[in-house]
Amino acid sequence: MKYRNRSIEVRKLPERIEGRRLAELYRDMETCINLDAPAVVLDCSSLRQVDKPAIHFLLCCLEEAMKRNGDLRLAALAPHSRAEIGSMGLDSLFQIFESVDEAVESFRVPKMRFCIPSQSAANSQRATENAA
Repeated sequence: MKYRNRSIEVRKLPERIEGRRLAELYRDMETCINLDAPAVVLDCSSLRQVDKPAIHFLLCCLEEAMKRNGDLRLAALAPHSRAEIGSMGLDSLFQIFESVDEAVESFRVPKMRFCIPSQSAANSQRATENAA
């Protein structure tokens, strides 16, 4: 199996995402998202409040990464922040990990799909082999 080795960017979020800090965060995120297939982990260990500006920021970053065939993962969310994201139904959009290391490693492990042949496909294969 061959897969491309890519750079994984880790960014630590502040306690709150608001005001002047928000514009600075967007500029910082542009540097790691404006690539082909960006891989970004947001360290949320300091994030104390997941309010509308924070949610909007996270969704915008995820959208921009996905537009470029990449992904953004969240790591080290406080339990109340994780619950807040879940209550909004956003936990299905984000991959959330307990630690930054787990989130980084998730980009490195290739995704493999296994196909289990159905019984009729297996019987067809045997019939073809027996006929030969």
